[in-house]
Amino acid sequence: MIERPDVNDLMAGGLGQFLHGQIAVREDAKASTRNRYFICAVVALPILGFVWFAPLGDVRFFITAVITMGALWWSRIPINKAKKQTKSGINAAIAQALGLDYQHDCDAGHGFARARAHKMLPSFDRSNFEDLWQGEMAGKPFTLHEAHLEERRGSGKNRHWVTVFRGPVITIGFSRQFHATTLVERAGRHTKLLFFGEKDRLKVDGQVLDKADMVHPDFEDAFTVFTSDQTEARYLVHPTYIERLIALENAFRGKDIKTLFKDGELTIVLKSENMFESGSLDHNRDREMVETCVSQFMAMADLCAQLNEVER
Repeated sequence: MIERPDVNDLMAGGLGQFLHGQIAVREDAKASTRNRYFICAVVALPILGFVWFAPLGDVRFFITAVITMGALWWSRIPINKAKKQTKSGINAAIAQALGLDYQHDCDAGHGFARARAHKMLPSFDRSNFEDLWQGEMAGKPFTLHEAHLEERRGSGKNRHWVTVFRGPVITIGFSRQFHATTLVERAGRHTKLLFFGEKDRLKVDGQVLDKADMVHPDFEDAFTVFTSDQTEARYLVHPTYIERLIALENAFRGKDIKTLFKDGELTIVLKSENMFESGSLDHNRDREMVETCVSQFMAMADLCAQLNEVER
């Protein structure tokens, strides 16, 4: 297992000094935001008054929404920046204690590209990525970052953005040799034409994967396995492995977990709430936020490590 960072040591060292310095930064940010709210009220309210009394018809609703959202966005820039700085400092200190690197802003990355190529993610129109943790864990290459995918729906003034996926995308160097491609996912994602049962074959990333006949019939009620090698799939996916997949979902109140064995790597995708949000404007909660982030990451890392330990 991965050694858990000691929160007392973190708070007594550089992280504690950083957070002490952030107290003034966060107080200044709150004051700046209050000033911006006042400026917006002085400037925007007369404009909104004109909009509502002018003969503009239904367009007044659109103008009001744009002005209101713009004013709120501009007003909250200082506190959002302060929260991001605090969060990045906390997460970077935890990552350093684990021997990893941390970046708040990141791109899609290799794991996301592989997950998308193997249909582990829904279609989307825009994407955002953050909280990249990378390095070696237990002697194996490790990368984790969060993805937020949105799809534009509706038409005309009813067009809006809908979140279709939020959660971690993880890649781990696998501890045992394998040569095939095997995809494990919740049952029922890939249905036949007119929804008559589940597909027997899946074409992903230029490769054809066949549905595996697992020796444990209980698997088929909850999970489906597509693979290029039936024998290897049955070796990799066993009762303990399925239990750990479910444990990972439960630990983060997540759902729709998927794992991919390919080219010596294990790729994991999980829908969940926004994680690692350790930045707070209340400095009295700093220790609580550090403890929460450590607990979140260690639960994720330990369960992922267990997925990587195929028992025989």
